[in-house]
Amino acid sequence: MTAAATTALPEGWTTRRPTLDDATAILALVHACDMASIGEPDFTLDEVREMLTEPNTDMTVDCWLALDAEDTIVGWAYPRNADGGDRDFADVYTWPERGEPALRPLLALLMDRMAERAARFGHERYEVRAGAIPTEQDLIDALTDAGFVFLKQHARMQMSLEGVPPTAPEPPAGVTVREVRGDDEEDLRAVHSVIFQAFADTDHRGSDYESWRRQVANESSRSFDEWFVAETDGEIVGALQSSDSGIDDNEGWVKRLGVLRAYRKRGVGEALLRRAFAVYAGKGRTRAGLGVDLENPTQAARLYYAVGMTPQYRANVYQSFVTARAA
Repeated sequence: MTAAATTALPEGWTTRRPTLDDATAILALVHACDMASIGEPDFTLDEVREMLTEPNTDMTVDCWLALDAEDTIVGWAYPRNADGGDRDFADVYTWPERGEPALRPLLALLMDRMAERAARFGHERYEVRAGAIPTEQDLIDALTDAGFVFLKQHARMQMSLEGVPPTAPEPPAGVTVREVRGDDEEDLRAVHSVIFQAFADTDHRGSDYESWRRQVANESSRSFDEWFVAETDGEIVGALQSSDSGIDDNEGWVKRLGVLRAYRKRGVGEALLRRAFAVYAGKGRTRAGLGVDLENPTQAARLYYAVGMTPQYRANVYQSFVTARAA
């Protein structure tokens, strides 16, 4: 098969840009992919809308839908680079089996756009990452043929909240855990600062405060009573940011958790998690979840195992680079 053939849609198939009116149909597509790869849905309608409107994502130039000859949505491609840094993420979903002919064409369109996004954000050499469940061989083959190489694995961790009391255990001596004051700019800046510093030790690219605030504002809703900070001697040394993205499936979601280096291995991270789990349980959530880089040098996965979380599934992360090209 020639390279041209692999990136051509079948006769009668088309592509177009998505709109928010497509969100429900897109969710059906993503859920079909989830069921085929991990056995259960793992995406919500709010997440679809957030991906379509994320900072630095313009549906009219950055995203595509693939439609089959019956005009049914069978593929979705979109980028993710909310802070405009030199790393983007390429997401491509195609309906299992039925939408497979759209996989390589969508990936080719998205990667071509990545070179233009590199120029837009001012980066000559631009890193692009993509994910695939290990069983998604067609996607892995398409990524590999497009020049991606395996980098590492992430895990989607989860635990049942059955039996978790709505009151958290006391934190370690000298540590106070409290809710974040969502209407207090100084408090939000402190949350961002701790998370930014904590993730500086990892492969995660932290965003500046303004970019982070835009990401928070783009979420469909925010429950600041599920955000927490840990204080020692009046100093904020740890922070936990929750997301409402799991409400649709009754899951509390830990979006970010960070502890300053000097305060690690003192039970601060566990205290933050226990407080979040208690609040989730008190609201009737049945599960708690989060994502973790299994090669995180802070050994975050060890903490999550210790509090009772286990991997629901693992995902491979692949890496490629493009050179900036003006649109």
